[in-house]
Amino acid sequence: MGIITLALIANGFQTGDDVQLWVQVSCALAMAIGTSIGGWKIIQTVGGKIMKIKPVNGVAADLSSVIIIFGATFIHLPVSTTHVISSSILGVGTSHRVKGVKWDTAQRMVITWIITLPISALFAGALYFLLHLFLS
Repeated sequence: MGIITLALIANGFQTGDDVQLWVQVSCALAMAIGTSIGGWKIIQTVGGKIMKIKPVNGVAADLSSVIIIFGATFIHLPVSTTHVISSSILGVGTSHRVKGVKWDTAQRMVITWIITLPISALFAGALYFLLHLFLS
């Protein structure tokens, strides 16, 4: 939402820094569609493919995630809730028993996190180039 609002302000389509309702609704719909399409795989991975989660593990991971997300929000840092929760589960699993963590799954997750940023940037740049080419 922040990036869309920033783009609107930078291009003179908005004067204030409030996030417009249509931006909020669009982002909510995009997140809902993304979750419904790919969410089940994420839930399966986070919920059982990282480690065998017991109730106490889940409580510790959720509580630490809440504290981290609230802290990041308080100091205005954008964090991914999926990354925070996944990392919290890794932390709980590691502190409980290092060999209990499925490190091949953790490695795939980290590699995916690392490549997501440059791939997204390249895709957005290419899309902008095409839109600019055809709409200008």
